[in-house]
Amino acid sequence: MNKYICIHGHFYQPPRENAWLEAIEQQESALPFHDWNERITAECYGPNACSRILNEQGLINDIVNNYSNISFNFGPTLLDWLQKNALEVYKEIIVADQLSQKKNNGHGAAIAQVYNHIIMPLANEQDKHTQIIWGITDFEKRFNRKPEGMWLAETAVDLATLECLAIHDIKFTILAPRQAKAVKQINEGVWNDVSGEKIDSTQAYLLKLPSGKSINLFFYNGSISQEVAFKGILKDGKKFANALCLAFSEDDTAQLTHIATDGESYGHHHKHGDMALAYAIKQIQDTKGVELTNYGNFLAMFPPKYEVQIFENSSWSCEHGVERWRNNCGCNTGGAPDWNQSWRSPLRNALNWLRDEISVVYEKEMSAFCNDVWAIRNDYIKVILNRSEVFVDRFLLQHCKNKLNNNQRTKVIRLLEMQRQTLLMFTSCGWFFDEVSGIETIQILQYAERAIQLAESECNILLETDFKSKLCLAKSNLSKFQDAAELFKLEVIPSKLTLGKVGIHYAVASLFEEYPESLVICNYKAESEIFERLEAGVLKLAIGKTKVYSLITFSEKEFYFAVLYLGQNHIIGNYANAMPSESFEQMRADISAAFNQSRVADVIGVMQLHFGPEKFSLNSLLKDEQRKILEQIIQKDINQTEDSYKKIYNRNYNSMTVLKNAGLPIPSILMLNLETVLNNEIRNFFKNNILYPARLEKLSNEVSLWNITIDKESIAYVAEIKLFTLVQELETKYVDTKFIKMIVRLLNQLNKLNIDLVLSKLQNEYFKLARKLFYNTDQTCVVTSSNDAEWIGPFNDLGKKLKVKVIED
Repeated sequence: MNKYICIHGHFYQPPRENAWLEAIEQQESALPFHDWNERITAECYGPNACSRILNEQGLINDIVNNYSNISFNFGPTLLDWLQKNALEVYKEIIVADQLSQKKNNGHGAAIAQVYNHIIMPLANEQDKHTQIIWGITDFEKRFNRKPEGMWLAETAVDLATLECLAIHDIKFTILAPRQAKAVKQINEGVWNDVSGEKIDSTQAYLLKLPSGKSINLFFYNGSISQEVAFKGILKDGKKFANALCLAFSEDDTAQLTHIATDGESYGHHHKHGDMALAYAIKQIQDTKGVELTNYGNFLAMFPPKYEVQIFENSSWSCEHGVERWRNNCGCNTGGAPDWNQSWRSPLRNALNWLRDEISVVYEKEMSAFCNDVWAIRNDYIKVILNRSEVFVDRFLLQHCKNKLNNNQRTKVIRLLEMQRQTLLMFTSCGWFFDEVSGIETIQILQYAERAIQLAESECNILLETDFKSKLCLAKSNLSKFQDAAELFKLEVIPSKLTLGKVGIHYAVASLFEEYPESLVICNYKAESEIFERLEAGVLKLAIGKTKVYSLITFSEKEFYFAVLYLGQNHIIGNYANAMPSESFEQMRADISAAFNQSRVADVIGVMQLHFGPEKFSLNSLLKDEQRKILEQIIQKDINQTEDSYKKIYNRNYNSMTVLKNAGLPIPSILMLNLETVLNNEIRNFFKNNILYPARLEKLSNEVSLWNITIDKESIAYVAEIKLFTLVQELETKYVDTKFIKMIVRLLNQLNKLNIDLVLSKLQNEYFKLARKLFYNTDQTCVVTSSNDAEWIGPFNDLGKKLKVKVIED
């Protein structure tokens, strides 16, 4: 075999977590999903872990993990999010690398990535090393092996970056064909110009570095990569496979046809792109004379015969090198023809200035605790991956000159967090798009402000004013913002958190939580030494002495509060950062007495007397938590309203029937009531623990009888959740024919109601169980539809309903 194919996917999203919460707040632009990570996971990352291959009848013939058959890198910050929020997808990615090692002589599909996608040629040397070390350490923690390759953000490269990769034992990276300058045979011959994408992309190349070290480079096939990314080849998996299989030259040398694109092409940028990829992989596997592989395996089998020179400060997404991330070079995403990107240069300059100022603070303050302040930063990735106090204490004992007390421990961690934020603020996406006010730029400015907050708190220095003055030079294309300084004021500063603000959030949340004495709020914890909650009808009063604690930096703060809920969205609270015990107890007694005597005005007066003018309300809550509590507040009213609607429905049903049979008009308000009740009844049907299909069939008939418009989206949502749990139960109930037939009846009625279900999770569960029941370990089918076991027929019928074919006829 001398013809190999490798498909590389660069799977990455910019970190979107609020810089203080370490959690992603709702992003309206991603609706109906909570945020863009969640949306792209549903469209791309999840589907590629369980992609469908259809037969000629459009039924699912196989479900495959695409990741195990390609080469891929995932951004470490994205993998962290997936592990916390989409664990099953995360596990499949890890398993894929293990499976690929078995297929490729121990070489895995996964390669590492520079940690948070900074443009490496624009980074200083220290940041280059940290980005690579963090990327390698994160990879080793997740994939349980050393990475052979590393993806450079935007494939942006210079010799200094490649020197750093070589120092840290990275064997190869992947570049665009236009980044190759010249080639020649190793140790002999003359250099041949290959600029203008003339390089033979089917070979690996050796680049000898000025230091005497070397690194291997792969230059992907540009034309097919462009077809995948921008020209629609993923509409046809067969065409995609053929393009790869026909890209070889006719000579007998070992060749690798390989492409590299954003992994999001396979499902997010191109709908069902994951299925086109799965089909192409199957087609390639069935084609004689070619074999799928990955870079590590190919490099081990066929070391480079040629060495290469590159164009420094070049990338795959900017014709002008790396200017897209520091200048108005003309590269944009086509947002508006009259916009410019002159803001990029002053934004880069402002962040470079801030990084350098913070470095001075960091070296000065950290040197009191550590002999090598940059070694501890490089190793800090281990703490990022394990925030437990036991591990942190062991880490600090290893790196610090002396054992630290609690205050010193907090200071050191805050200094290291300050450095983490300065790295995050250089995430490339902040410069990539057309306008400085995009969510990606707001995100990196959040990191900048968090770094400033930590720096100013750890030494006598003021940075924010000078930073904002530099942002004034980054002019917005929108009059609303004028410049990045105004953007910073309107969009970043309001997001800024302190422990006091977390305390305010806790105070409001304590009115509604079931166990309010101790709450975890994202990366903070609030514990009340004293807590009392009183209720009188709709009124609620909470009083507390609380300690707010950061799970990241171990900072803590005492917080005293009293908060009153008056019903609906009316909340009044007061707080103090310090209060003598006698004063607190007197306040507590006075407010409780007034509340118990229903003297609401006096409650508010006593609160103001003891706390002063500092107030807070529902608007003080974090956005997601505000939404959550508002839902709790209105749910009781919703339940009461539903009960009222149902009573009207029951009282008037017979009269409406008489009117209908007589051909007389039915009052529209009664029809609206009927529509509301039937929608609620169908939704509630799927929320019950015990399901009676006859009940759903009756409701379905009612919908048809009265020609009711149903809320298909909300019904589909609850139905999918319930059906998924039922299909999961098949693991132990597959011989229960009544149970299987019940699921089929439910699906039939939903089909009758024209509910479009997203069946993917159900199909995955059914497919896994069917493979387990009907196939040997060598994937030979041992059960056919002719087997006489009573349950096989109904089980097969369910498969047809789910559009899955696993039993051979």
